[in-house]
Amino acid sequence: MIKRIPIEALKVGMYITDLNNDWIPHNTQRKKGVIKREETIEKIRQMGVQHVYIDAQKGLDCQDSEPATEIDQRNEAALQKAGELSPGLKPRVAMAEEMVIAQRIHSQAQGMVGSFMNHVKMGSAVDIAPIHQLANELQHSVLRNANALSCLGRIREKDNYLLEHSVNLSVLMTLFGNYRGLSADALHQTVVGALLHDLGKILTPDEILHKPGRLTPEEFEVMKLHARSSRDILASTEGIGEISVITAAQHHEKMDGSGYPEGLKGAEISEYGRMVAITDVYDAITSDRVYHKGMTPTQGLKKLLEWSGRHLDPDLVKSFIRCLGLYPVGSLVLLESGRLGVVIEANEHDQRLPVVRVMYHTRFRLPITVESVDLSRPGTQDRIVKAVDPEDYKLDVRKFLN
Repeated sequence: MIKRIPIEALKVGMYITDLNNDWIPHNTQRKKGVIKREETIEKIRQMGVQHVYIDAQKGLDCQDSEPATEIDQRNEAALQKAGELSPGLKPRVAMAEEMVIAQRIHSQAQGMVGSFMNHVKMGSAVDIAPIHQLANELQHSVLRNANALSCLGRIREKDNYLLEHSVNLSVLMTLFGNYRGLSADALHQTVVGALLHDLGKILTPDEILHKPGRLTPEEFEVMKLHARSSRDILASTEGIGEISVITAAQHHEKMDGSGYPEGLKGAEISEYGRMVAITDVYDAITSDRVYHKGMTPTQGLKKLLEWSGRHLDPDLVKSFIRCLGLYPVGSLVLLESGRLGVVIEANEHDQRLPVVRVMYHTRFRLPITVESVDLSRPGTQDRIVKAVDPEDYKLDVRKFLN
């Protein structure tokens, strides 16, 4: 049986199935296996890990534990409660119409952020104006129809994670900031900060930044320097506002002080820092990378809830879930009819009734004709039973998003 135990109960001889620390960026540590040394437990504790998952059938058991199934049920209940309100943005234009614009913006954004980072790395003069213009275009696209850029954010290549993560983070911060009612200026600055939050990685040695295997503790310390570097570079760049600097500087700070670069705690972290920490973790854990298989969007939201309090601001996590919806774009869901569908559009009134693109029937275990189904349309009888993992059905949802 898989159980979750507090770090204080972890002992030599236990079999870990999940370190439960995917909130740690660039975490390439081995996550499964028998604990053989006390030193290993101390290293895990130093990461800021509060709970781990063990397999009581493969190693020592523990009385101070809770079955993983109960954890999931509690997270699911919390997710449903957090998502009771309607999503924050009402589409102003049709999905198909905005997708044409979103594809252009998304492509240009990666090139522009990459070019800006290269100019800074080479010590060349930089012009911040195009970044401000890009931030405006991203905001306008999200406000017209957030589903378009959200779809593109799910269609990603793991080898291009750095640039795609920066662009997707700016999309998520636009959604979140708008839902939170940030002023126009503050919203714009948080988006600029999100676009350039990883700028400091230009100073990270390539052999560490692109290392496919596990980082050593020493290498991880070097990797962590990028947050301070991002702050310093942006603070010295003409045309960058204070909120942008704060957003970039605090994206790895955690509520319990286990984050970096300053180890800030609770209210010491700005609202923008606490917001971007949530969006950064969510995008990271739901993305495929060289060393990490991404979670489903729904699994990602549940993990945000599980890590609330100690690591993430619990009130802001609930706000983020309401903003994103119970079934974010890209979620694969099982319908009462037995069909599987990928969510392509959120419903502005009822999060339980999005537009899905069906493509597979679980009862017959066969592909079916691909079609879009609006679950909110009068006469539509189908409803969502639950979100499911595409891996269980050997499906690549990205093929059905665009």
